[in-house]
Amino acid sequence: MDRDVAKEKLESIVGQDLRQLAAKYGVIVFKDGKKNKGWAGHVIERYLGIPINSSQAPNFGSWELKTVSLKRLRSGQLTIKETMAITMIDPYDVARTPFSESHLLLKLRKILIAARIWESAMEETSILYSVTEFDLDNPKIYQQVEKDYNLVRNAIMNEGFEALTGRMGLYIQPRTKGAGHGSTSRAFYARTTFLKEVIFQGEFS
Repeated sequence: MDRDVAKEKLESIVGQDLRQLAAKYGVIVFKDGKKNKGWAGHVIERYLGIPINSSQAPNFGSWELKTVSLKRLRSGQLTIKETMAITMIDPYDVARTPFSESHLLLKLRKILIAARIWESAMEETSILYSVTEFDLDNPKIYQQVEKDYNLVRNAIMNEGFEALTGRMGLYIQPRTKGAGHGSTSRAFYARTTFLKEVIFQGEFS
């Protein structure tokens, strides 16, 4: 599916409640009291008619589909709720792969972002707020993301995988991903500063 076609299709449901669409498409939000954290993204994928994708390749070959959660401040203004997972970190692969050939660049080069409003932990309702295109074609931003990647890459090569910490990186950080606080898996995440400045171009605080 072409990204422009997907964007147009998703824009037609902006303002709709994704929780209601979850019921329509058979996406489980809670099971045995445990929340399916990726339920909103699964709803978007089902609506577009694509299978749930967990591979390191972009959803549509040339572009990636991402879902971002927004929350309301006490003032009522919307802001980014949390960081955005991009792709898992394979230490063997990252140590041997320059940024220009990396899975990280492959995932960030061309994206379509579906932003939904998070209301509460119960997820009783969640409105699709906007759909935004983003291309990693700004030289300044590209260079910073490359710098963040190389920081992780150098740490793996010189200090080992265990040296990675969420304090690393200005736009992109390596963070634990997986069940439990003892997880040893790591993934690249886009910081909220990156999402605010780049993807939403200052629309949100």
